[in-house]
Amino acid sequence: MYAHRRSAFTLVEMLVVIAIIAVLIGLLLPAVQKVRAAASRIQCANNMKQIGLALHLHHDALGRLPSGINGSGPEQPWPYMAWSARLLPYLEQEPLWQTALSAYQVHRVPYDNPPHVGFGTPLRVFACPDDERSMTVDYTHKGKRPALTSYVGVVGTAYDRTDGVLFRDSRVRLTDIRDGTSNTLAVGERPPSADRWYGWWYAGFGQLGTGSPDMLLGARERNIGNEYTASCAPGPYHFSPGRVEEQCDVFHFWSLHSGGAHFLLADGAVRFLTYDADAILPALATRAGREPVSVP
Repeated sequence: MYAHRRSAFTLVEMLVVIAIIAVLIGLLLPAVQKVRAAASRIQCANNMKQIGLALHLHHDALGRLPSGINGSGPEQPWPYMAWSARLLPYLEQEPLWQTALSAYQVHRVPYDNPPHVGFGTPLRVFACPDDERSMTVDYTHKGKRPALTSYVGVVGTAYDRTDGVLFRDSRVRLTDIRDGTSNTLAVGERPPSADRWYGWWYAGFGQLGTGSPDMLLGARERNIGNEYTASCAPGPYHFSPGRVEEQCDVFHFWSLHSGGAHFLLADGAVRFLTYDADAILPALATRAGREPVSVP
């Protein structure tokens, strides 16, 4: 009695199987990418919601929103500290906040770590999942190794104006936002610069010490031509798509999401604005411009 012998796959059969697998992968890959993109957008929106809650908790505790960036006068205990660092106690980061306070007592220059441990500490609440740089620390110019942020405060129109919600030495109260907190932008998405020189969450300097385009940004930001942006156009810049490797894209709001970027409103709500909203962005960026616009 002979055992039944199963014949092997022929070359044609193998090619058919491989072709079927390739087709299935081709069908599944876009779906997986869409799921990942949707998850990233949800995480970004959640980050902004946490930031919005922290801003309101700060307002409840101190009667005002944090300064966009602190000045450097002798009366200032925390020179060049960013608005995002001021939120640490309200983001369940009290130990890091106490470390920052202790560091400023030792050294008033916040870009040296140590003692400023926060300068080189990435935080997920400030990191867009689509940008791997936001959770890594690497060298930039002058030997600095900063922790980065994907979210910048809205200074208003541009660095030399004080018509927004967060700017140098600002002390804005919610009642000062006469355009309405539901129609005024407080924070927007903008990945760090290609060279990591702009986009620090802990402290920074920006153009002429205004914090822009570091942790602050205007809706029609301009470039004065600093050392690492001298080749960029003077502006004004517009809300439009950008690229991580393009240094000049640091001067306008954009995101790694498709079609637009998330913005946090002064009332704590988060909206995803498409790039078509560029025309009304300056009106939304000012706190008391009396412009008859609303968030789309």
